[in-house]
Amino acid sequence: MEEERKGTTFFGFSQESMGNFPISLPPISEQIEICSYIDRKAKQLDDLATKTDTVIERLREYRAALISSAVTGKIDVRS
Repeated sequence: MEEERKGTTFFGFSQESMGNFPISLPPISEQIEICSYIDRKAKQLDDLATKTDTVIERLREYRAALISSAVTGKIDVRS
């Protein structure tokens, strides 16, 4: 059928022709399980990003304190 030609261009690709393509979906219970898994993993990534931001901020504070101590002579940085 001309509407279902393969290649770099889909000639005549319409909503009607799209209905002729089969699609497989897992059962609803499995879809829910997949979504729950993705939600858990996304939360883990969000938590890690928050912890990373906290560590980066703390390191910036340490850096600023170290520079301040070196500039004011509170610590000797000569070797």
